[in-house]
Amino acid sequence: MPGPKPGGTRHQRGGKTIQDTPAWTSLPGMMLGIAARKPDHPMIRHWSGGGWKRTTWRDFAFAVASLAAGLRARGVSPGDRVALVSDSRPEFLIADTALMAIGAVTVPTYTTNTVADHAHILRDSGARAAIASTARLAERLREAAGPEGLDLLVCLEEAPGTTSWAAMTADPGDLAMLVAEVAQIPEGRLACLIYTSGTGGKPKGVMLPHRAMLANRAGVLPLIQQLGLEWSGACYLSFLPLSHAYEHTVGGSLLLSYGIEIVFSRGADRIAAEFREIEPALVTAVPRLFEVLRGRILAGLEKETPFKRGLFDRTVALGLRKMDGPPLNLLERLQDAVLDRLVRAKVRARFGSKLVAIVSGGARLDPDLSGFFLALGINVLQGYGQTEAGPVIAVNLPWDNRRRTVGLPVTGVEARIAADGELLIRGGLVMDGYWGDPESTARTLAAPPGETEPWLHTGDVGVLDETGRLTITDRKKDFIKTLGGDMVSPARIEGLLMAEPEIAQAVVAGEGRAGLVALVVPAEGASPERAVQRINGKLAGTERIRKWRTVDPFTVENGMLTPTMKVKRRLVLDRHAAEIEQLYS
Repeated sequence: MPGPKPGGTRHQRGGKTIQDTPAWTSLPGMMLGIAARKPDHPMIRHWSGGGWKRTTWRDFAFAVASLAAGLRARGVSPGDRVALVSDSRPEFLIADTALMAIGAVTVPTYTTNTVADHAHILRDSGARAAIASTARLAERLREAAGPEGLDLLVCLEEAPGTTSWAAMTADPGDLAMLVAEVAQIPEGRLACLIYTSGTGGKPKGVMLPHRAMLANRAGVLPLIQQLGLEWSGACYLSFLPLSHAYEHTVGGSLLLSYGIEIVFSRGADRIAAEFREIEPALVTAVPRLFEVLRGRILAGLEKETPFKRGLFDRTVALGLRKMDGPPLNLLERLQDAVLDRLVRAKVRARFGSKLVAIVSGGARLDPDLSGFFLALGINVLQGYGQTEAGPVIAVNLPWDNRRRTVGLPVTGVEARIAADGELLIRGGLVMDGYWGDPESTARTLAAPPGETEPWLHTGDVGVLDETGRLTITDRKKDFIKTLGGDMVSPARIEGLLMAEPEIAQAVVAGEGRAGLVALVVPAEGASPERAVQRINGKLAGTERIRKWRTVDPFTVENGMLTPTMKVKRRLVLDRHAAEIEQLYS
């Protein structure tokens, strides 16, 4: 879709003109260009051999040139799709950049995918080559490829039937020549196919040209500059997989391009310790991480004296009052100042002394959950995006955080609400379409009635307030229409249920029925009964849960969670159809 050029532009924000960086036309052009200017600057930090290892921009550039030469020598050509199945590590970014540099199309794929998932992506994308980080993943790809096999299967480990990473990088390549080549890549060239994890049918390959990710970078530039993070020595703790559309853009190139070092987390069980050890300025996460962190804080609080628990509760209550009103009186302001030193300072210390913000994306973050952390002095920002939009669309700001919204659209994004409430997006960040699926593309990139210019139809129902801030209320197709004709948002009710400490997961049903029922996954060792009662007390009569039952957890392994931890609502409802019928009987 046509849109403003992302590079070499000037942006207006808050009355201040901000000069952008050189007019890069491609991601590898940007990455290798930065390496030429800042060769000794730290770029990546990852855990290896019992300690943290650093990769500089110079190391990265020479590794890209070497792998690019190896890929060409083994027949990878412009336009070829190459699956990239790897955990977060330097080689992922090296492979991603090298493939794009020689004109190939990267297909980042989750390491948690089943053989069937890989088979669909290989078949749909037409990928005849793949890069895997482990022998186990390589074997899974080989099985997914079937009898025809793959023309090239590269593995970072020594594995039978694969070409080793060492062999692929034996030729040092010609870095100067590669830099000259990438300078000629047009911004409209297809850079990658990101397969949407999907909460319903088969994943679709989103065609993202270089323009889309560079537009994301230009859109976020004013925020990064106002935070003073450019080439400041700040680091970013990367928790999401690089195959996730958000992490692929934000962690894999956008933040790196501002000189912010990316540090790959060792996993959810280590992230609490890594906050203190790494002292990141920025972290991104999905809502589930916030639920886990809140659970750990509250569990630790149970071991404290009643007096200390009372101080904690008072701190949260006053923090919420400061955000939501009514204003604190003089005595309360004095109490709040004291509690800031006694309670909030200790909580902030858990997250490191340099933390600027934790940005939540990937799914709706319940305002009560974000409010808990904000009341304790942890800057949690909710953002919004879609794979089809590069993916960053909107984000709150640390100094202007409206937690019940997803913030203002970033620079360069046009947003409007259609007559039926659907959010429409336009700008250079929008995808070219779905790979091999012109019908879905035509539905998603369509002009509103009476217009000729196409907009991205997000499928999300939203509201733009008078200040331009965006609030997402639901998925358009997920609204429940009850037997009485009432339209109910299941996402809102599910969010309220999962904000309760006794409930880990929840799905609400009731389409065409007299009332709503719920499938509930209890938190470990908890009974959800009182939680459901509390939530029903907050809901209108048509929204209340009439009956509920507990079910086994929704997981990636049983197919009811996407790799990005979103519940596949339709699949859950289908698999539990018998239990739902029993609730209505």
